[in-house]
Amino acid sequence: MPRDFLQGARDHYDVIVIGSGLAGLTSANILARAGHSVLLLEQHYKLGGMATWFKRPGGHIFDISLHGFPFGMVKSCRRYWSREIADSIVQLDGVRFDNPMFSLWTSFTREDFTKQLIEKFNVPAEQVVAFFDKARGMNFYDDQQATTRELFDEFFPGREDVIRLLMEPITYANGSTLEDPAISYGIVFSNFMSKGVFTFQGGTDKLIEAMEQELIKSGVDIRINCDVKKINVRGDRVESVEIDAKGAKRTIKCGAVVSNANIRTTIFDMVGEDKFSQEFLDDARAVRLNNSSTQV
Repeated sequence: MPRDFLQGARDHYDVIVIGSGLAGLTSANILARAGHSVLLLEQHYKLGGMATWFKRPGGHIFDISLHGFPFGMVKSCRRYWSREIADSIVQLDGVRFDNPMFSLWTSFTREDFTKQLIEKFNVPAEQVVAFFDKARGMNFYDDQQATTRELFDEFFPGREDVIRLLMEPITYANGSTLEDPAISYGIVFSNFMSKGVFTFQGGTDKLIEAMEQELIKSGVDIRINCDVKKINVRGDRVESVEIDAKGAKRTIKCGAVVSNANIRTTIFDMVGEDKFSQEFLDDARAVRLNNSSTQV
């Protein structure tokens, strides 16, 4: 007899969180700590979303999650998770770049990058300082018309090697391209430059396991292999979600939904176009899906 992945689940929860990426996990933990009943639904067989790993014969674990991040992750994990998780985040000695354009080792701080740009790439010091100052001064509410390419051309025209040095790690971190708003690059880059690059000691599997234990401690009802097909809305209020748990279908009522699925799937597939204004739908269709990189 097939397993019922929703066995024992309640008929109603204060909040249902759809998706167990890091944002979904964190949302569920915060809400449960605040006293809400929370159901966390994940369509796959394990938690973590893109923070994931896979195993191969011989005991090999391949960590394919983002495993380099700014110091702010320590602060966020201490605040929203636990001191034990935060204390497992350690600073890397440095990062090695090795490609046809250049080969170097850097501590990935503003001071070392400044030195590398001046001494190895022969960029005038005043240009380097001006670039870092501009990137550091960017805020999410600033004008977003300028692209990352335009930002680089302002300070390093014609220097594809410099652009590669500055762009490569951030493309890895959050999927930024030269055509994206400069602000999406500048804020993330400056965060990395503040205190260097950090990683979670023990791997992503250990991180997600520790987060799962914290969720259980907080009282979150965690369910894997549960694919949300529909978010039912009556008027302007969420009413319930329809779930397919490997063939076992069920509708569970809730007071609110937090979706960690991508925005287009949430709007167009789960909720439905008839629940939103045309202006909102037009904006949603214009969204280009990308890897997320969010830091509190």
